[in-house]
Amino acid sequence: MLSILLTSFKEPNVGKAIKAILEQEIPDKYELIIAAPDEETEKLAAEFKKTYPQIEYFKDPGKGKSFALNLLFKEAKGDILILTDGDVVVGKNSIKNLLKHFSDKKVGVVSGRPVSSNSKDNMMGFWSHLLLDAGAHSIRKEMFEKGKFLEASGYLFGLRAGVVNEIPLDVAEDAMIPYLFLRKGYKIAYAEDAPVYVKNPNNFSDFVKQRVRTAKAHEKLTLYVPDFPKVKSFANEVMMGWHRALSYPKTPKEFAWTLALFPARTYIWACAYATRLGKKYYTDAWEKIESTK
Repeated sequence: MLSILLTSFKEPNVGKAIKAILEQEIPDKYELIIAAPDEETEKLAAEFKKTYPQIEYFKDPGKGKSFALNLLFKEAKGDILILTDGDVVVGKNSIKNLLKHFSDKKVGVVSGRPVSSNSKDNMMGFWSHLLLDAGAHSIRKEMFEKGKFLEASGYLFGLRAGVVNEIPLDVAEDAMIPYLFLRKGYKIAYAEDAPVYVKNPNNFSDFVKQRVRTAKAHEKLTLYVPDFPKVKSFANEVMMGWHRALSYPKTPKEFAWTLALFPARTYIWACAYATRLGKKYYTDAWEKIESTK
């Protein structure tokens, strides 16, 4: 059996996220657990359940995504768990394409591929495509093909149930879970044919806020596991990313936008480092980035 765990908190488009899952061609019997603390999502789940009995609603206490996942790991009935969010749209056949990798018993975690749903006609939208295509996708594909460790995408990834039953609340779950599987001898796979469509920030303020939060969620990993094979860091971004970034633009305008991204990313890492000096660490909580809704 398969358990699909959708975590959400007052997401205005959670209905689209649910519908995209229900329209999937899923080869296995499955349950779709919609976890959220708000009444709006609870009522919507109840409406969907009238037509789709495989839906279950889980009232989480609103203490953050990782807190909710720790509870859901105990509730889910499936042998494979698929994790996704209420503010993204899973692509057609993405779940089926994730599941194919689990035919290899040595695979413990499979990451989907985030794809920006923003327009590339403006700088912020172009940045979102560059960072996901030339950055995240390119690096995950390379790591997977070389048999190296890769972090999953929290927007969509799968894992074998019963291997990891609890995760820390103050680190990125999509990095910690793959590492815990790696330590138990499992491989981490990447399903590039399993897209999940993500709306990214459309203004610089929200862009910085989101990216600093992501950086902070990774900075405490080494406090739990000093030997964590860190992928997301300023040094790695410089060494692994600059040539990928410069090969991505197709027009002079896009090339100018790409050059503007370098100081922007440097500023984001500086902000993340400043919060560390001020001992303002990442905490698990539902935090909205308004322009992504």
